[in-house]
Amino acid sequence: MRPLEPGWENMMTLQVFTANRVTDGVVVFLDEDDRWTESLSQVSIIADDDTLAEKTAVAEAAAVAVVVDPYAIEVTDEGGEIRPVRYRERIRAFGPPVHPEFAKLAAAATGS
Repeated sequence: MRPLEPGWENMMTLQVFTANRVTDGVVVFLDEDDRWTESLSQVSIIADDDTLAEKTAVAEAAAVAVVVDPYAIEVTDEGGEIRPVRYRERIRAFGPPVHPEFAKLAAAATGS
């Protein structure tokens, strides 16, 4: 096991805000322009407590009549691809792992 670097206990994990859109229930994420998007590739990544506090206020303001119950989730940056840490959030972001035909990425590629 690799030893932890000094100061690791003060480091915050990466986070993004997610919610469900009111009109259709689709999972959305807060982007860098403080708008809600379906794409994880355009999200605003939160890496410190000050940004978390700022984005919390923005998410709450942006939620008015647009989304339901916005909240921050932990993510990782894997070679430029933002991926939720928790399995539940991966399912919300990418669709169920049951069959590739039913995944959100497959639906987007076919225009469904």
